[in-house]
Amino acid sequence: MSIGGATLDALRVTLQVASVATLLSAPVGVALGYLLARREFAGKSVVETLVALPLVLPPTAIGYLLLRLFARHGWLGADTLGFDPDVLLTWRGAVLAAATMSLPLVARTARVAFEEVPARLETMGESLGLTRANVFARITLPLAKRGLIAALLLGFCRALGEFGATIVVAGNIAGRTQTLALAIFDDMQLGRDDHALQLIGISVVIAFACIFVVERLQRRARGEA
Repeated sequence: MSIGGATLDALRVTLQVASVATLLSAPVGVALGYLLARREFAGKSVVETLVALPLVLPPTAIGYLLLRLFARHGWLGADTLGFDPDVLLTWRGAVLAAATMSLPLVARTARVAFEEVPARLETMGESLGLTRANVFARITLPLAKRGLIAALLLGFCRALGEFGATIVVAGNIAGRTQTLALAIFDDMQLGRDDHALQLIGISVVIAFACIFVVERLQRRARGEA
């Protein structure tokens, strides 16, 4: 079966949204992972709970909260900011929804990666005169590298399949905000089973490749073959 223009558009939008969403969630997720792995502070349990919330809340609920936040009269809306942030019903909205939904996976996987780095090595680095920033850059990050790459890939995979929050915030506009997940939903609604199966096949191939790499990275990080 040949791949038509609509399929390529959905694939392009999906890869674009997932890539930018991963870039957005990466620094926040890695920082949260390090904070939760290496620091004890008042309210840590609250932060852990807030980070995990998107994993258990209905995606449509997250989408609705983002919709209210960026609505004209919302906290980050045009009336409040004095300009239109141009998020709703745009690919930026799709990126925002995907980044929000993928952040918990990035943060949790990054936390595990940092926890697997022996704290005594960081202490030794500090005892040799390295600053905390140098210890992080020269010891912690290289040792956690595989786990952090796995965290980003998991975030990318989650962004690839995002549906509920995306359709609320960005709509389902072909060629603009319609991702593979939204296109599959459209095809199901319209009875285009062959095209839906084609899109599902593409999604499975991409997701399988990402998860396969993640598993290999995590096995190597644990020292397994």
